[in-house]
Amino acid sequence: MNSAYLSLGSNEGDRPQWLDKAITLIAENCGTITARSAIYETAAWGINSQPDFLNMVVNLHTIQDPQALLTAILGIETFLGRHREVKWGPRIIDIDILFFNNEIVNVPRLSIPHPFLHERRFTLAPLNEIAPGYIHPVLHKTVGQLLAECPDKLEVRVYQDLPG
Repeated sequence: MNSAYLSLGSNEGDRPQWLDKAITLIAENCGTITARSAIYETAAWGINSQPDFLNMVVNLHTIQDPQALLTAILGIETFLGRHREVKWGPRIIDIDILFFNNEIVNVPRLSIPHPFLHERRFTLAPLNEIAPGYIHPVLHKTVGQLLAECPDKLEVRVYQDLPG
């Protein structure tokens, strides 16, 4: 069984509902969600002139390999109506693979660990909630250390937990 950490984000429409739908579809199509963070709200990163994001992280146990998981995740995003038009632009749903076991993967369309993970407080804060001691396989620091050293100063505040 493989263990993956996924980040989920939304800044269009009913943001909590999009996160909830994505979690349901991940559980139905990818494996068992064993942990999930609270939902965090933050200003948009990259392009600031858009609505605030809701973000969270889940731990997934899956039999899929990294590329099969990526294919499943992209299918979920498409099913929910995501359109990739502007890099870092608004989106109904965004699902990224942060870590997959302790693997380092660099192939076209997939880099694990996520290459910007250590630079994004909106990802590190929820990840730190459920996996503070997880060691980044490239940087050799815990998630807690990465959060403490994160150069991103955007405020990240708890929004709410999803029901269930």
